[in-house]
Amino acid sequence: MSGARSVSGARSVSAQTPDAAAFAPFGVFLEPPAEAGERAMFDDWLAPVHGRSPRYHLNRVEPTSLPVTVDRVERHPHAAQLFVPMGVSRYLVTVMPSNLAGDPDPSRARAFVVPGAVGVAYHPGTWHAGISVLDSEGSFAVMMWRGENDDDDVFASIAPIRVCAAEGAEAVVASANNGDGGARDG
Repeated sequence: MSGARSVSGARSVSAQTPDAAAFAPFGVFLEPPAEAGERAMFDDWLAPVHGRSPRYHLNRVEPTSLPVTVDRVERHPHAAQLFVPMGVSRYLVTVMPSNLAGDPDPSRARAFVVPGAVGVAYHPGTWHAGISVLDSEGSFAVMMWRGENDDDDVFASIAPIRVCAAEGAEAVVASANNGDGGARDG
């Protein structure tokens, strides 16, 4: 994970299983349709942004394991950012709100262990850590609108936070591994 390292004395955050209501201030989890033949539409997340062009890329991420320490976050002030996992068992999403000055507020950080069958979309301006895959390396399709200047990516160093698994979160696996498309307790 970009910005992840081992640090003793860091504030701890327990990574939970995906919770749409808890994640709503930061974005949405992109769930696949419940039934074959259905479509889950996310067009609103990719609405055109004036002065920006759509950008799509694939990235490859080295695996990490919990706990991790996050000391750097980023945000994209002009557009939403969507991540669709490809060949990922599960991954870590760490987010936090802004404080009154607009800087990241690590004291209110939230973290989620997300199964590889579920994507994530961040609201514009959401402070988040770089994507971390758990178990084995994996890739993501990333979609967002970007401009010609470099003001689409804002990075900030934060007081380190240690992200560890909450009970049950370690057992979140991709539907390919458990056949039910969701989390399971192990």
